[in-house]
Amino acid sequence: MGLSAAAPLWGPPGLLLAIALHPALSVPPRRDYCVLGAGPAGLQMAYFLQRAGRDYEVFERAPRPGSFFTRYPRHRKLISINKRYTGKANAEFNLRHDWNSLLSHDPRLLFRQYSRAYFPDARDMVRYLGDFADTLGLRVQYNTTIAHVTLDKDRRAWNGHYFILTDQKGQVHQCSVLLVATGLSVPNQVDFPGSENVEGYESVSIDPEDFIGQNVLILGRGNSAFETAENILGVTNFIHMLSRSRVRLSWATHYVGDLRAINNGLLDTYQLKSLDGLLESDLRDLAILKDSKGKFHVTLKFFLEEASTNQSADAITLPQDDNDNFAMRVPYDRVIRCLGWNFDFSIFNKSLRLNSGNAFGKKYPLIRASYESKGSRGLFILGTASHSVDYRKSAGGFIHGFRYTVRAVHRLLEHRHHSVAWPATELPITQLTSSIVRRVNEASGLYQMFGVLADVILLKENAMAFEYLEEFPIQMLAQLETLTGRKARHGLFVINMEYGRNFSGPDKDVFFDDRSVGHTEDAWQSNFLHPVIYYYRYLPTEQEVRFRPAHWPLPRPTAIHHIVEDFLTDWTAPIGHILPLRRFLENCLDTDLRSFYAGNLSSQKDKGSKLEVEERSQRPKPHGVSGPISGNPNPRLPFLTMPWAKLQYT
Repeated sequence: MGLSAAAPLWGPPGLLLAIALHPALSVPPRRDYCVLGAGPAGLQMAYFLQRAGRDYEVFERAPRPGSFFTRYPRHRKLISINKRYTGKANAEFNLRHDWNSLLSHDPRLLFRQYSRAYFPDARDMVRYLGDFADTLGLRVQYNTTIAHVTLDKDRRAWNGHYFILTDQKGQVHQCSVLLVATGLSVPNQVDFPGSENVEGYESVSIDPEDFIGQNVLILGRGNSAFETAENILGVTNFIHMLSRSRVRLSWATHYVGDLRAINNGLLDTYQLKSLDGLLESDLRDLAILKDSKGKFHVTLKFFLEEASTNQSADAITLPQDDNDNFAMRVPYDRVIRCLGWNFDFSIFNKSLRLNSGNAFGKKYPLIRASYESKGSRGLFILGTASHSVDYRKSAGGFIHGFRYTVRAVHRLLEHRHHSVAWPATELPITQLTSSIVRRVNEASGLYQMFGVLADVILLKENAMAFEYLEEFPIQMLAQLETLTGRKARHGLFVINMEYGRNFSGPDKDVFFDDRSVGHTEDAWQSNFLHPVIYYYRYLPTEQEVRFRPAHWPLPRPTAIHHIVEDFLTDWTAPIGHILPLRRFLENCLDTDLRSFYAGNLSSQKDKGSKLEVEERSQRPKPHGVSGPISGNPNPRLPFLTMPWAKLQYT
């Protein structure tokens, strides 16, 4: 009776039920983790989340993973090496020289199974990423473009708010943690008069036939610019390359993002006077004018400002009118922009505070050394877009680097939100030397993310045992206890890989005669990548990390030890590498670690007998510093320059 009486007001009973349930039906599902982008970084994070059994979803705008590689690089050859043979069977070591594989437990998902080429074709990367997602059953929503991201404050959320994601169909998604792996996708453009006449790297023809007999000007000086030049080098009249910065060669700077040898053919033709050339100028000072024949002339912006802004090149003063030796007096048939990429900030609400506003902040989001946004807790930037943390310093902008930074982010999240401590191995102190030796000779993340990710050894009470943590972001060292759930109460060692501070650079001759160091006492002068061990009695404070000495990756330690560089990157020489390391550890701990050699050198009689002689002749004194501390570039910090030196601050 009651229902029938209400029916005229509410309509059929089914409608009444629908209205009653409507608020519940309209609430979008809440995930713990949302990942934007199914490129290498997004899939790598999805793998770790899935292995941990977490609630996540990946959103990808394209119908398959790795959409960036379906178009870029335009000329289809990757510059990430695919070294299939190293002479070693150790899988972790081999990853040091495999720049394309993602991390997984499945040996079938190694990139060497997909290409035999040292520099693979981009199509092989697309195929590899597709198989990675399918084989591992990663949860990806394809054909889903996230058009807008904002915040909804909620005290029940992990981070005090939920992220609200709206896709191209208007469907809303919510999550507690947002992991952005969209890469850099917006072409970098410089606004100057005539820039509308410039063709972009993203759209210019890649058919050399379209450039036969032409004069070409390329704006830019990176790999995309040289890749474009390499493609048309044999058919053009000449190619000029213009940029405000000088050429940086990757073998001189040790930075993989600088010009790689595979693309630098134009350097030969320039230096051997075969018409091609490089010029330096700020593009913002120039203008490009189109004449009546469709040719492009380069002039200075102030010439244009002095004349009528709508005049053609036929009526405006050009530099060659005043200087008949002007380098760019010949007009060009094509002008091509190859100026790199920026992060796409357009989909993010201003409340997320991702953009710093400065020039560098227009290219990369504003993030901490933990890869979390400085403006929004719970928002992390992964992959290429996270490269601001180590820009021009390490490999964090490339697959062989960010596969490890993604894993570090996952470990931070596991502790923050699931109370899972950072993975660690606890071992007796007698295994300290062997543990360090193994890691510096095998570890790939330590090797590729030098100066960014470091191993941390936490000593137990009375130095009877230790915990070994792998690949921790060293700029977050002061917050180690909070971020990892591990305690650093009894001292710690940090193992980092470093190049010599004064060795590399675009202005330096890195092939000078005595560039290598071979003697243990000169280890601190090693130029090439080598392990450096820092010892701290106490965990450094945030202030100490922040105000560390210039060009130092860490604050001043209680003591420091450089393992001398090795041509083979094989730090296993009993006398040259292991004995000095052991002596350093013994002096820091005031204990004897010689039991390491009893088990490891018993079968090496020749080396063992030589080592015994070395031991007897280099027996340390009980206190103080033995041996010279010479050539120290920073007298406030004593370097370990002799194997038996005991170094302390006073």
